[in-house]
Amino acid sequence: MEKDDQELFHGAMGALGDVKPLAPKHKTVNLNKQADDKLNLRARREAATAQTALELNPLGGEFVEPVEPWDPIEFKRDGVQNGVYRNLRLGKYHVDARLDLHHHTIEMARSALYQFVRDCMDSDVRCALVTHGKGEGRKQPALLKSCVNAWLPQLPEVLAFHSAQKQHGGLGATYILLRKSERKRQQNLEQHQRRNR
Repeated sequence: MEKDDQELFHGAMGALGDVKPLAPKHKTVNLNKQADDKLNLRARREAATAQTALELNPLGGEFVEPVEPWDPIEFKRDGVQNGVYRNLRLGKYHVDARLDLHHHTIEMARSALYQFVRDCMDSDVRCALVTHGKGEGRKQPALLKSCVNAWLPQLPEVLAFHSAQKQHGGLGATYILLRKSERKRQQNLEQHQRRNR
């Protein structure tokens, strides 16, 4: 506005007498760009971390079907021969690796079990034993046992599992039969081809 226009405007407003300036309805807060970028970066980082954790450990399930302390747990994928499964159930395979979940929280057990199966695959372990306890006399009986029963079928590396024989922990432990690693499968194929020559 020019100076003359301002004077005319103020004069007109003054002549009305009861005109008052409006109070602002909302106060605005201006975030500087750097603070805004930090908030966005933190939100993106938290979202990426949550997604990465899920990708690193797919074991989940808000609800886990409860298992009684004295009930056996068992699972067999299609394609696993009945004789192989029977030998696993009877504890006839040599246990090459063991994991003890006693004194673990649910989240600690979830992470430990997932990492254990991965480590077994990296080391060409075919039969492993997980000790989880029966969970007798607890407010939530057999909680870890129930979780192990729910989590193991979620892992494609697990071909079968069954509660262990008494000498290996009985109903407080579980045998796991793992699929062959690609490296082991290739070795077996090469051995088989050599025999047939």
